[in-house]
Amino acid sequence: MTKTPAFILALLLLSGGVARADGLEAAGTDIAIALPLIAGGISLYKDDRTGLAQLTVVGLATVGTAYGLKSIVRERRPDKSDYKSFPSDTSALAFAPAQYLWDRYGWEYGLPAYAAAAFVGYSRIDARKHHWYDVAASAGLAFSFSKIFTSRYRERGLAYAASADTDGGAIHVAYNF
Repeated sequence: MTKTPAFILALLLLSGGVARADGLEAAGTDIAIALPLIAGGISLYKDDRTGLAQLTVVGLATVGTAYGLKSIVRERRPDKSDYKSFPSDTSALAFAPAQYLWDRYGWEYGLPAYAAAAFVGYSRIDARKHHWYDVAASAGLAFSFSKIFTSRYRERGLAYAASADTDGGAIHVAYNF
């Protein structure tokens, strides 16, 4: 394994460190904003322009759908402030890059991002802005859109393999562009 997943975890922890002092809800919001920026930074670091485009599409589709559903579905918030509880657009903003990282680069990238996204969801529930199912719906939207729009990342360069058995042997050489 590479050392990059540890780099991601450090970035996620640092993003929590810039959270405002006015509470758990604000920290969750800060992390929700940081997650797509971190995911985009990872894609840029890997010179993965296709991945960056996929992240953008997954993020816009997830947050856009959550925002659209919020204006159609009348679900009262737990704090009774309005009827725009379902689904959580803040959680959608956090779960979209987390699922993208998992689908594009693997669990080593996705797991720390999912931990951060889960914290965002918890902060929304703790602040009584959303029910648990509002957060779960946002995670489901992110999962669905990422499965549709995200392809697995392949390193550029030469790949080769060789095999042999009693009937002969084979050499496979490929170059990923």
